[in-house]
Amino acid sequence: MNWFFVFFFVSGFCSILYEIVWLRLAMAKFGVTTALVSIMLSVFMAGLGVGSWIAGLLVRRYGDRLRFSPLRLYALGELLIGISAMVVPLQMVWGNRLLERMADRAPLSSGTYYLLSGGWLALSLVPWCACMGATIPLAMFAIRRHGYDDSQRSFSFLYLANVLGAVAGASIPLLLIELYGFHETLRIGASLNALIAASAFALTMGRAKRPAAVAPEAAEKPSTRVENGRIILVLLFTSGLVTMGMEVIWIRLFTPYVGPVVYSFAEILAAYLLATFAGSRVYRFWSRRHTRESVLMWVSLAFFGLLPLLTSDARLAMDAHLRVLFGVAPFAGVIGFLTPMLEDPWSAGDPDRAGGAYAVNVVGCIMGPLLSGFFLLPWFGERTSMLLLVLPWFAMVMQPGMQPRWRGLRTATAIGLLAAALAVFFLTKDYETQFAKAVVLRDSTATVIATGNGMHKQLLVNGVGMTNLTPATKMMAHLTLASLPTPPRNVLVICFGMGTTFRSVMSWGVTVTAVELIPSVPKLFPYYHSDANQVLGSPLAHVVIDDGRRYLERSPQQYDAIIIDPPPPIDGAGSSLLYSRDFYLVARERLRPDGILQQWMTQGDKADYSSITRALLETFLYVRVYRSFYDKQAIHFLASMSPILEHSATELLARMPPSAVADMMEWGPGETPLEQFNLSLSQPVSPSRLVALYPRAPALQDDRPINEYDQLRLGSSWVRRSTNSGKGVPN
Repeated sequence: MNWFFVFFFVSGFCSILYEIVWLRLAMAKFGVTTALVSIMLSVFMAGLGVGSWIAGLLVRRYGDRLRFSPLRLYALGELLIGISAMVVPLQMVWGNRLLERMADRAPLSSGTYYLLSGGWLALSLVPWCACMGATIPLAMFAIRRHGYDDSQRSFSFLYLANVLGAVAGASIPLLLIELYGFHETLRIGASLNALIAASAFALTMGRAKRPAAVAPEAAEKPSTRVENGRIILVLLFTSGLVTMGMEVIWIRLFTPYVGPVVYSFAEILAAYLLATFAGSRVYRFWSRRHTRESVLMWVSLAFFGLLPLLTSDARLAMDAHLRVLFGVAPFAGVIGFLTPMLEDPWSAGDPDRAGGAYAVNVVGCIMGPLLSGFFLLPWFGERTSMLLLVLPWFAMVMQPGMQPRWRGLRTATAIGLLAAALAVFFLTKDYETQFAKAVVLRDSTATVIATGNGMHKQLLVNGVGMTNLTPATKMMAHLTLASLPTPPRNVLVICFGMGTTFRSVMSWGVTVTAVELIPSVPKLFPYYHSDANQVLGSPLAHVVIDDGRRYLERSPQQYDAIIIDPPPPIDGAGSSLLYSRDFYLVARERLRPDGILQQWMTQGDKADYSSITRALLETFLYVRVYRSFYDKQAIHFLASMSPILEHSATELLARMPPSAVADMMEWGPGETPLEQFNLSLSQPVSPSRLVALYPRAPALQDDRPINEYDQLRLGSSWVRRSTNSGKGVPN
């Protein structure tokens, strides 16, 4: 049995590794949208469920006819999983090219695009993920066939090892990605799966054949009580739905404290998996002497499920990482105990029943994120959504036949847990309540907060400050458009923010398209600018809700200027997709020959500046860099395939229409338009000097986003993010 523990530990590690990398590759090819992420995760989970169900079914029908060790089937499954690491990225590339060709022939609506991309991802992933889902039934079949001790509890044994491997998979791959990139990390995973396959096959070489019925207890059908069968499946489905639904809400709740970086998401996942492992381990000890859990464990989920509302309350003075741990771990620990506790007695070592029950749990896991992301959060927000998700555990006190057995202390404990849960719900406050004045909008992508007065207004997305009212965002438009060799006709702005850059481009009297990922953000435009409705009412204004990169890939339109202002922080998850050489190649195709791309960058470390500058230099023939006069830690990149002439402030000003000059001077700080432009031109920076800051840094690529994966380079990311050490434009 020790070999099986090792196999499933490594297999669990590889599965999470593939999920992390495949999701990121899909985002690069099909868009950084909530819909795409939900489709990707649902397809991944659907494959696991299909594989588990089919493998269990095949074992029941044909297992007795098998004349060789079932370990060879398991080895084949692991080998196919390893092959998938190499094939899936190619399938995503093919799918992206197919959709690009279709978009070139006729524009695709967002709905059509999601339908086609989702269908392609399903065709690509489900067969391979089914191999992952099949491993537990196949391994249980091998354990039963070879008559290992404790085979009736084999599901919890394999589940324990798999979860422990997943804990490692939530953290170690991030370091591998930093060192080697996504594709090399996938090769490491593929090698580990191949090693499992070879080892499992080698174990069968010296093992004598056994008859089909070597273990009498294994050949018998499990002794699960028929009258409890339906409730077990209902609980498995519900626990999967609630757990995965809550994971979506946890990210919203804790992002204001731990940030939107990949390490923060990994921290939440690791806390959940580690607690799940601890709960499963406790179950393995408990199940040696017990067969029935107390209903109080189910009732406790009502309290533990709402505990994140307490640990995410801004009034509570607590370390950010302890907020995550104490908020997530208690609920996950109980789920880790209860899931194998339901599976073991239901399956009693039977692969068919285990596969079917696991598939039911996975169906709940598929529906949970979709329910939270597209219905609960947009309509009810984080607090009410969590209450709705824990209602099944409140209802457990009404379970027929349970109440008569409750006496004294148990009754008091149940009432106390429910009272504590309600107290947490009613007495805690949301993150946004700390702002005296705030407009809060929620959608399937994010919780957006507009707050402040006058020039101190702020925009926060999931609690993270995005931007404020600053002349720098105006100069993104005016410096770029005034540097064009001919008057602009149409401009693309990627990332809407407060709408300042979009509004400034509109002052030039040209056609402007602004692309924003989060639907609620443009709705707050009037909060920041009194003339917002007038600007949006112009026939020249177009606001599109989409992923900016995906929009560029689908659109056949060419632009005189593309202005990019990626949301902070620069090391935010997915941010590199708007800084990479791969993205710049796409943008270059959408620029006219003499067009200019403007890239805003702030708060990077030396490697970030070097890597992004190198990516621009490898894509465009001409690159100019200016330090921001308003924000000393930020710079403007201007890149083009045609020479960007070095004009004086007087020459640039002469290219501007009067309405654009008035817009530029709205907030100063220059006393005159000439002084304003001189401030922008006064601090040029040599691109070669930026590259020399960190000569070892490669050009930033989709495959190796060094701005996001930097823990080894910069040491403790937790400390760095709290001090911002090493940030800013070097002198």
